[in-house]
Amino acid sequence: MKILVCISKTPDTTSKIAFKDGNTKFDESGVQWIINPYDEWYSLVRALELKEKDTSIVVHLVTVGLADNDPIIRKALALGGDEAIRINADSSDSYFIAAQIAEVAKQGGYDLIFTGKETIDYNGSSVGATVSEILDLPYVSLATKFELNGTIATVNREIEGGEEVDEVSLPLIVCCQKGMAEQRIPNMRGIMAARTKPLKVVEPIVIDTLTNVISFELPPAKAGVKLVAPDNVAELVRLLHEEAKAI
Repeated sequence: MKILVCISKTPDTTSKIAFKDGNTKFDESGVQWIINPYDEWYSLVRALELKEKDTSIVVHLVTVGLADNDPIIRKALALGGDEAIRINADSSDSYFIAAQIAEVAKQGGYDLIFTGKETIDYNGSSVGATVSEILDLPYVSLATKFELNGTIATVNREIEGGEEVDEVSLPLIVCCQKGMAEQRIPNMRGIMAARTKPLKVVEPIVIDTLTNVISFELPPAKAGVKLVAPDNVAELVRLLHEEAKAI
């Protein structure tokens, strides 16, 4: 069985966000880059857990990005991935990214594709579903648990007010979120092994993008905290009526 895990490079959650060139580009100065947590902690780790139960399973990684993505890919390989594929393109258009991943998946003949719920930079949450549409494969989103019995997958997913359990035949695309697995840290053996694992670079297929970023805008600065004396109920009521809605 072959599993393809989609990973992406995102800024660390503690990074200071700023823009440049008239707010048209993200300012990468001093930014620490990491594997998107939804891709690493849940998608990749669950794939590795499946591999540990069945050593015939092969786990491949795929990402869309330029050469500066290689350290991120190597970390994913250090966690236990067998091989990585980097599609040599730079785009924030989710359709373009999905089309590139779909092409790799089509050529590789994968039985199972894992994606994270979303990336923590753009929060689009659309790549997995778009790959599913392009490949005409079943898709389960917001998965919190995944079990495999032969070619039948049982997937628990979050729904409004509860949980749904689906049974789906492979091949399948699953969008993973919290609950799917627990975070791992690569050990020294994995880090050393990652240096020699295959990292294949492929050129993107020619396809039009559907969206382009015009500009970015930071959210307004949070207002300062206002303290109200315990006995000043009238002022508290006034603030709730006149200012609370705007905060």
